Amino acid sequence: MINARPATNHSASAANGIARSLRVDDDTSGLRESLAVRAERVAAVAAQHAVVVDRDGRPPSEAIAALRAERLFGAAIPREFGGEGGSIWDIVDICYTLGRGCASTAMIFAMHQTKVACIVRHGRGSHWHQRLMRQIADEQLLLASSTTEGNRGGDLRHSAAPIETHEGRISLERMATVISYAEVADGIVSTARRSPDAASGDQVLVVFLKSDYELHQQIGWDALGMRGTASSGFKLVASAASEQILPAGYDEILAHTMMPTAHLLWSSAWAGIAAAAVDRARAFVRKAARGATNGAMPPSAAHLTRAGASMRTLRSVISGAVRRFESVAGDPVALESVDFQTGFNLLKVQASELAVATVMSAMQACGLSGYRNDGDFSIGRHLRDILSSPIMISNDRIIANVGTASLLTGAPASLRE
Repeated sequence: MINARPATNHSASAANGIARSLRVDDDTSGLRESLAVRAERVAAVAAQHAVVVDRDGRPPSEAIAALRAERLFGAAIPREFGGEGGSIWDIVDICYTLGRGCASTAMIFAMHQTKVACIVRHGRGSHWHQRLMRQIADEQLLLASSTTEGNRGGDLRHSAAPIETHEGRISLERMATVISYAEVADGIVSTARRSPDAASGDQVLVVFLKSDYELHQQIGWDALGMRGTASSGFKLVASAASEQILPAGYDEILAHTMMPTAHLLWSSAWAGIAAAAVDRARAFVRKAARGATNGAMPPSAAHLTRAGASMRTLRSVISGAVRRFESVAGDPVALESVDFQTGFNLLKVQASELAVATVMSAMQACGLSGYRNDGDFSIGRHLRDILSSPIMISNDRIIANVGTASLLTGAPASLRE
């Protein structure tokens, strides 16, 4: 998985207000500083093109080029394989920074880094995947994800299409309802049934590079928000070497790495969107107060207070989850526990709901200026983008799936962790 950083002391002052970073420790290592500066440069490029990306519903090609130029696609690859060994905190912070500039850029980066995390943790010992890690770091490859299939929607625990094996080669044909940014990616990481006679829940995770597959578009992408993710549906037709299947079973990969990492990074991207909306609302309220008699606060200022409060809660929820993930990263038993799995599934639910509430309050603080699309205080794009968060792996599905687990765990005896 993305390398975990040992727990550190936390700065009390960083918890006040909306910080530039989601991090609450006071680590100032050179790597963190370098990644943060480079992420800010990419976010500036992403923000410059965000309106056009949203309007045209196209991938943020300028931001992707900037991520590649700043060598951030390989940030979490271990140094022994040519990467920078970035921690989960580093990647969370980058997602947050990118989210402040362009939601689609942040989500593309988050999905890529989730796949990288799976390869890093579960590809060690596999010569092919270790070579891939070096290639990602050296060539700054961008990986897409194919886990959504046919009528199953966001059901990650079952696959319909099987891996076919013949003379050391594998093939896969699957109807992928969604593959985000597929046409600009350098590879696709896909789930599949282990074999034609395997049960739908007996799955593997396999990496296909661009030369291994063809894409035949089935469904377009004209969505309300997150338009730049270009999340069209495709028929994926792939053929590759059998060694490209990750050695670990998909159930282990999902529980130990994919689910917790995805929920942390998605939540961080959403927090960045929310923070950008709050920044606009604060600027609007300040301008309104300056123009008012005796500097009186406008009536909508109460909504800014609500937005700030929910933003602080969102930041705290994500920071606490990162620390929890760090604390159990090397413990398979803890990672598979009901408490951990339930908590990290519900992290996605809670973070998405808080992010939506934050952006909605920010829009109300701006009033008509926030509702309009043609002004400096417009929050329409932020609201449309953030409304994807409860339905990207449906919150209803998650809550239904963890319902049984809720019966098994009682309230803690203490508020201490």
